[in-house]
Amino acid sequence: MKRLLTKYGVMVLSLAVAIAVILSVMAYFSTSSAALPNLAGIIASPFRAAGAAITDTVSGWVDYFTEFDRLKEENEQLKLEIAEMEAAIRQAEKDSEENARLRELLDLREQRRDLHFESARIVESDTSNWQSVLTVNKGTAQDVAVGDCVVTEAGYLVGVVTEAGLNWSTIRTILDSDSSIGATVFRSGQNAVAQGDFALMGQNRLMLGYLGASPDVVAGDLIVTTGLGDYYPSQLVIGTVESVSTGDDGLAQYAVITPSMSLEDLTQVFIITSFDIVE
Repeated sequence: MKRLLTKYGVMVLSLAVAIAVILSVMAYFSTSSAALPNLAGIIASPFRAAGAAITDTVSGWVDYFTEFDRLKEENEQLKLEIAEMEAAIRQAEKDSEENARLRELLDLREQRRDLHFESARIVESDTSNWQSVLTVNKGTAQDVAVGDCVVTEAGYLVGVVTEAGLNWSTIRTILDSDSSIGATVFRSGQNAVAQGDFALMGQNRLMLGYLGASPDVVAGDLIVTTGLGDYYPSQLVIGTVESVSTGDDGLAQYAVITPSMSLEDLTQVFIITSFDIVE
């Protein structure tokens, strides 16, 4: 019994102390009406500060992401405007180049009334160290025939038609190693043959051969077609002499020609479907 009283006596005593404390606190609060709100305010103050800080932080992030989205949208709009301006510039450059080609073609038509042209677009280009051929979108339906000469809008010789279908043609350029056409030195009248050369083709050059031992040709000379035999039109510009050298036999000389036309820049050519023989 003594042990039981000791065990529960402590519990009772503890409970009595707790009740006394609670009653004291309640008595204190009952005598001071402002104490409870004050205590609540003291307890809530840190939470209010934390809430304000969280609100400010969240507001800051919202503003940040709102500004980020606005700048992103503005950036995308600027990119679109720049792309449109670049497209307009490219179109203007294309139109300018087209106008320049048409003006040169008009000049060529005025200067060479003996030539009759058919314009054609290049649809395929096979230019390498092995061959140099072009495919265009005009053929026999437009009176294009094998053997027709092909020039640029400025009248520079591009090559000769080697195949002609109904609506397409294949052109072997003057750089191709199988190409060969009668040529003359414009200044001196020295006759020769402009021909493609396997070793020179990769350098965008061709050879002027059959010059003989002492030809009248020097670097800078203009080379044009001869028109001999009335097979090709005369006075079509082939290119200019870059250098003159002696052949492997130590006797005959040959010249290296830089063509006036540029294959890299070609998108359109003009096929000479017929020409008048000028005496």
